[in-house]
Amino acid sequence: MRFDLSEHDHESLRNAIAAIPILDDGEDLPVVQVDGVKGQHAAMMRLDHPVRIEAEGDLGDFAFAHHAQATVRLTGSVGNGVGEGMRSGTIGIRGNAGIGPGVAMRGGTLAIYGSVGDRCGAAMRGGEIFIRGDAGDHIGIGALGGTIVIGGNAGRWIGNAQSDVSIFIRGSAESLAEGVTEAPLRKREQLRLGLLLINASIRGDASEFRRIVPDAKLHAEQAQQGEVVPNWR
Repeated sequence: MRFDLSEHDHESLRNAIAAIPILDDGEDLPVVQVDGVKGQHAAMMRLDHPVRIEAEGDLGDFAFAHHAQATVRLTGSVGNGVGEGMRSGTIGIRGNAGIGPGVAMRGGTLAIYGSVGDRCGAAMRGGEIFIRGDAGDHIGIGALGGTIVIGGNAGRWIGNAQSDVSIFIRGSAESLAEGVTEAPLRKREQLRLGLLLINASIRGDASEFRRIVPDAKLHAEQAQQGEVVPNWR
């Protein structure tokens, strides 16, 4: 099935996708090819239907915001706010992203196979963000849950001392937020991260990563208080 975004407004495209019948077995998702995406802002926002969407071209700001259920593969870069408010599903961007990917997301998987700007995962509550390349400043600021994986380097003030988000980084960070520190991965975290990397189709060994963790949480772990959920906050 094929649609041309240049011939649809965003609401009519969303309604047309929502009307696609779902196969009874629930395993093979209907494939939707979307053309004419280049330069579009707020493209394919509020998708909430179990289909597989494939598109090629650079998108503007707030692509796939408030996304649910669908599996997306975009070959191209996106602007600011990709996947903002995402609830479920999978978004794969085979390019770069601007400021604020995954802001306030609550679930699902957002994978960026290039680099991203500042405030990645800000205020997120759940879900997973994978960055193959580099990330900017304030990664995970205000985040309360979820996972952020950075395959390259990061900018300034990564992490949040009051946050329970899991941040893993393979490269170096220009600076950490006050009250957080780097720590090696524990064995169970290596196993979990290894599975996440495979699921996100990102190459690399989990042992190459370190985690960014609040000082208080690390001290509680070292005191053998077990998993802290979260008296340390």
